[in-house]
Amino acid sequence: QVQLVESGGGLVQPGGSLTLSCAASGSFFGINAMGWYRQAPGKQRELVATIISRTTNYADSVKGRFTISRDNAKNTVYLQMNSLKPEDTAVYYCNADLRLPGHSQAYWGQGTQVTVSS
Repeated sequence: QVQLVESGGGLVQPGGSLTLSCAASGSFFGINAMGWYRQAPGKQRELVATIISRTTNYADSVKGRFTISRDNAKNTVYLQMNSLKPEDTAVYYCNADLRLPGHSQAYWGQGTQVTVSS
């Protein structure tokens, strides 16, 4: 059974930093892509950042402030968040597209709350 386990959320003041982690575990052959999405109250879930091999992609709202990275040996993706703003407050979800026997499948983590407030 495949699981994505996230950690690192919490409460931080505006201008502060947080690092989120997401580790994939279980039975799979490899990882095609990993990414982070977020959902604020009353809003739709939106893409924050993705990483495919060494290619990264960011939402315009986080460019220059957030950095996504990946440790293939640990099947883990990270999101370093700097210069956080109150509008970054949301539940952050990890997503991974994993290679299984004969097909690929996307999985979601359980979500971790990030609150930016003074």
